[in-house]
Amino acid sequence: MAQPFATVDDYIASFPAPVQEVLQELRRTILDTAPHLAESISYGMPTMSLDGKPVVFFAGWKHHVSLYPLPAGDAEFSRDVAPYLAAKGTVKFPLDKAVPLELVARIVTLLVERARGE
Repeated sequence: MAQPFATVDDYIASFPAPVQEVLQELRRTILDTAPHLAESISYGMPTMSLDGKPVVFFAGWKHHVSLYPLPAGDAEFSRDVAPYLAAKGTVKFPLDKAVPLELVARIVTLLVERARGE
């Protein structure tokens, strides 16, 4: 089955302008936090990989953007992500509020550490 999007840019461009802005913010935050990650499309959504292995996915929806998977963290981290928890291993950030980019960076840092076996 062919991927519906060839690039992350194609994926983001498929959304209305306000959602594109939020998705670009997520993308920038992920890459600013872990510039060594490679971009691709996997499972029909933007995927950031390390050494060919997916580390973090993000996706846009009608009323929110999501980040997958959610890493384990300490009690403070768990408390900070609690308002955004959706399905197991997923956080949802509503489009009508600012995305907590510092929290996104913490999630990405933990995911990269896990991928490296740290």
